[in-house]
Amino acid sequence: MKIALVGAGAFGEKHLAGLKNIEGVEIASVVSRKAEQAAEVAEKYGASHSGTDLAETLALPDVDAVILCTPTQMHAQQAIACMDAGKHVQVEIPLADSWADAQAVAEKQKETGLVCMVGHTRRFNPSHQWVKQRIDAGEFNIQAMDVETFFFRRKNMNAKGEPRSWTDHLLWHHSAHTIDIFQYMTDAKVIAANALQGPKHAELGIAMDMSIQMKTDQGQILTLALSFNNDGPLGTFFRYIGDTGTYIARYDDLVTGREEPIDVSGVDVSINGIELQDREFVGAIREGREPNSSVAGVLDCYRVIGELAASLEAQDGWS
Repeated sequence: MKIALVGAGAFGEKHLAGLKNIEGVEIASVVSRKAEQAAEVAEKYGASHSGTDLAETLALPDVDAVILCTPTQMHAQQAIACMDAGKHVQVEIPLADSWADAQAVAEKQKETGLVCMVGHTRRFNPSHQWVKQRIDAGEFNIQAMDVETFFFRRKNMNAKGEPRSWTDHLLWHHSAHTIDIFQYMTDAKVIAANALQGPKHAELGIAMDMSIQMKTDQGQILTLALSFNNDGPLGTFFRYIGDTGTYIARYDDLVTGREEPIDVSGVDVSINGIELQDREFVGAIREGREPNSSVAGVLDCYRVIGELAASLEAQDGWS
């Protein structure tokens, strides 16, 4: 299977590293905003083609699928372009930055029947998989989730500390991880949601702090705190509070509520959540099935985010 990678930044390289571990997969093309960067990354991962034009890559006859790691604002349009070209596509989180665009991608997937998967990595991290397996076995039921998503990004930098050409967003990007995993783990629908945000950054134009609360139709609650102002431990920390225990997931690591380590090395074929996500993408294409975190499977997350975005716009109107 020949896959093109679009967006050769920090996260794009994580996908390329994961794809190299999947048998029968070849990197066919690397596309980036800068030709030099695309060529350098293509050489590093053995791709025969590189460039700056997505349309050029989509015209290549030997490209079977595309992974998009481009700026958020481009995701929906590019995902639709990939499917219009007959290519399976994995869109890095978030699917879109509007509810209308998210719905448009879902409609295009229905129209084409192609695999369209969204990079909701938390579904694949071994730590979260371990908790999900206990839930599916009837051994654990979530009562509440408390989640912290904390970064220090007062300048527009990517995960490598390099200047970014676009601006990240706490609501449309970072909350999507948590809102989706909350609904996925509880197998429930969010019926009530509230959000508050702090002042917007003078240069970046985005809120740097946010608080979100939710409730499902089964009664579980979520409390989510997000910040780009946090100068301390960085990352997202999930606390699952349930009827038979408490678990804290930190990316691919898991501990009990008393900080006792849980071995998750045997949960899947890798302990790298990005690699497992890419294995699901490739597997779904090969097997002709809907993947975990398909656009249809994660769509309700974006309904909720759209509602929260509208409420925050209304709050801005009050000030």
